[in-house]
Amino acid sequence: MTGALDRVGVIGGGAWGTALAQVCGRAGRGVTLWAREPEVVEAVNLRHENGVFLPGVPLDPMIRATGEMSALADSDFILAVAPAQHTRAALSAFAPHARPGLPIVLCSKGVEQGSLKLMTEVLAETVPQAAAAVLSGPSFAGEVARGLPTAVTLACADEALGWALAEAIATPTFRPYLAGDLAGAEAGGAVKNVLAIACGISEGRGLGRSAHASLITRGFSELTRLAIALGGHAETVAGLCGLGDLVLTCSSPQSRNMSVGLALGGGQTLEQALAGKLSVAEGVASAPAVRDLARRLGVETPICEAVAAILAGEVGVDDAIRGLLARPLREET
Repeated sequence: MTGALDRVGVIGGGAWGTALAQVCGRAGRGVTLWAREPEVVEAVNLRHENGVFLPGVPLDPMIRATGEMSALADSDFILAVAPAQHTRAALSAFAPHARPGLPIVLCSKGVEQGSLKLMTEVLAETVPQAAAAVLSGPSFAGEVARGLPTAVTLACADEALGWALAEAIATPTFRPYLAGDLAGAEAGGAVKNVLAIACGISEGRGLGRSAHASLITRGFSELTRLAIALGGHAETVAGLCGLGDLVLTCSSPQSRNMSVGLALGGGQTLEQALAGKLSVAEGVASAPAVRDLARRLGVETPICEAVAAILAGEVGVDDAIRGLLARPLREET
């Protein structure tokens, strides 16, 4: 049986970590938010806001912020929300304070550079005593923090634990749907960020709505192929954590990844596109890792390949577009 999940520790004081802390506060949980930045800790504790990463959103006064990982030791479960490329370091720092069987819900979306590992694999290496779950789906941090309606996928291999976690974080406006396919949930979240950059480039280049719809649809095929190669299921990525998240991220400049693509499509360099941005566009770091992972698995991902090549300066935007359109004709499925 799963014990009471009344106290949650949130690792990561960025926009998404703060928004999830707000969700858990609304759900009646005691929340301790770990943030790397002292100014975030001070602002949350004294002014009940995170003006650095989530300005203009009053936070639940019961959310307590800290800069010490040890303060999360008595948590009943953990939401790990550090950016994907920093998740290993954050989990390694927390590992000495994690008891056996502690549920850790992975909320970052990406593939680790170098190792080409998903976040569940990183967790297994850094906190092997933990019980893993994955939270993913169409969710903009500002909307979630303000209490706008949101539905997400919560994937957990242990069904009883999954239901307990879902009940612990659910609110009238935040609805988790349970799944057992962690690999599928992770693949959807990682690949959609790369595809959002592609859609932004198309939009910035003025290629029209037909091209935009085609990119989402053919990108979803790439996402599905990679998810299956990783051991996931097509029906998982046809849900919130795949198709749902893809539609959201590829359809709004509010998406950090799409906004980077818009800048690139408009003629800016990557450095210009990223200048002055505090929040992380996960797709920029994940694109080369997704490309390398797909190659390792023998999965064809031409759109992700093109994005990775553009970001690396290996090909220009127009040449990448021409290359995609010049691919040999084939059956759709």
